[in-house]
Amino acid sequence: MSQRIERIRIQRSMKPISDTDPPNAPLRPVRDHALTTLIQRHLRFGWWSLLVFLSLGIALESFHGFKKGFYLDVPNETRRLMWTLAHAHGTFLSLVHIAFGATISLIPLWETRFRDLASGCLMGATILVPAGFFVGGIIFYSGDPGLGIVLVPLGAVLLFVSVLLTARGAESLRKPESAPGQIESKKKEKAKPARSS
Repeated sequence: MSQRIERIRIQRSMKPISDTDPPNAPLRPVRDHALTTLIQRHLRFGWWSLLVFLSLGIALESFHGFKKGFYLDVPNETRRLMWTLAHAHGTFLSLVHIAFGATISLIPLWETRFRDLASGCLMGATILVPAGFFVGGIIFYSGDPGLGIVLVPLGAVLLFVSVLLTARGAESLRKPESAPGQIESKKKEKAKPARSS
C-alpha cells in the first residue's frame, strides 16, 4: 500500500522534458527538496570525510618517515594496526557516501522512510567504524585494542542495514514504471488498425 502511494506521489511530480513538448511526450521526475538536500548532504559528507581520512593516511606515512616510536616500536604494533584500519575503513566509507549520493538520485520509487533510514545508518557507520579503530589504538592492553573497539561491530551492523536497504531500493529499477504520457501513446499505437498489404 505504501509503495502504491509513493508511486502516485512520484507520478504527480512528473513533468515533460521540455515546455515545448507535446502532451504525450515522455515525462521525467522532478526532484523534491528533501531528496535534493539528502543527495547534497551525502556528497558533501563523502568528499570532506575523504579529505579527513586521506589526511590521516598522510599523517601515518609521516610517522613511518620520521620513525616515531609511539607508532613504529614493536610494543605499539596494535596501535599501528588499529590506526591503519581506521584510515582504510574511513576512506572506503567516504567513497560509499559519494556512491550513495549518486545512487539515490537514480531510484525515484524508493520509499522515503527506507531511504532516510539507509542514509542515517550509513552516516552512523562512517563515524563509528573508523572511530572505534582509532580510539581502540590510542590505549591498548598487551596486544589487545582498547575499549573503543566495541564501536566497530555496532558500526558494521549499521553499514549492513544501509547496504541491505539500498540494494532493496535498487530492485525498483528492474521493472521501471511507465510514465502516464508513455502509457497513453502505447494505447494509441495499439488502437491503430493494421494496414493490409
